[in-house]
Amino acid sequence: MKKKQRYSGIVYSTDETFAYQEANSDETETLPNHKQQLRVMLDKKMRGGKTVTLVTGFVGTVDDLDALGKKLKQKCGVGGSTKDGEIIIQGDFKQRILQLLSDEGYRVKLAGG
Repeated sequence: MKKKQRYSGIVYSTDETFAYQEANSDETETLPNHKQQLRVMLDKKMRGGKTVTLVTGFVGTVDDLDALGKKLKQKCGVGGSTKDGEIIIQGDFKQRILQLLSDEGYRVKLAGG
């Protein structure tokens, strides 16, 4: 499902020659694994007391983020999601995810939590 395109600031224009200028749809190119600086942390906020493992700091396209999230969910055998540039894995898997990402060549460190 694709989100609606929002135009910034323009609600209505009386200029007949006005054309909406779409925002740059150029996604950030995905950095190689060894240049990524990922942070792994636990979080319980706004999750009904349930613990999740967050992976933040990924620089790249949404598709590559989704692929990495899918791989981590499969390796941990749990559910999760990717949104707002974060990978959310259900449960406390910070040590396992830290090891998996290190094995893939990512630079990873534990962050708060």
